Amino acid sequence: MSEARPRRGRPRDTDVDQRVLAAARETIETHGYAGLSVDAVAERAGVAKTTVYRRWPGKAWLVADLTSRLQEEAGLEVTGDIRADLARHTVKIAAGLVAVGPALVADLTAAMANDPEFGATMRARWARRRQLAVEALDQAVRRGEVDPGLDPATVVDQLVGPLYYRLLFTDDPLTPEYAERLVDSVLGPPPHPEGPSHP
Repeated sequence: MSEARPRRGRPRDTDVDQRVLAAARETIETHGYAGLSVDAVAERAGVAKTTVYRRWPGKAWLVADLTSRLQEEAGLEVTGDIRADLARHTVKIAAGLVAVGPALVADLTAAMANDPEFGATMRARWARRRQLAVEALDQAVRRGEVDPGLDPATVVDQLVGPLYYRLLFTDDPLTPEYAERLVDSVLGPPPHPEGPSHP
């Protein structure tokens, strides 16, 4: 998953990758991002720290891969029902952010601002995931499933942006119900089935 920099030589050992990422997650859960170090992760994973550095230039890159994997679990599943697809997608993103936690999200944001290469890599990852949702919405517009006046890129931003705002700036819980309400707020309330006609 790491897109840090292309590496030459033998293929990466995915088992080692999994062990290191699992060790990073456990270390963060125990000590937080501030307490994370390559030495601590290497010791917990049972590998040499040079093994970690060959894969990730530093701890920010390591954590970026970890959070990217969590976010990939929230990938958009397209079924043809855009409202249900977006609701499910938004709920998964919210759950991933809760799992990562506000401190780590804030630290990664700061790392992006301070390290241009790291920031460019992270933005490229998010751009690809965002584009998948934009394309799904664009198809829904063409099917007539949503208001043709909606701009797909803006809709995606309106769904994801509030999740980060609530995570970082308010004490309000980031719940599945809130994520689902965002979809109705952006797309409008779902259509109500017509009731039985009365003479």
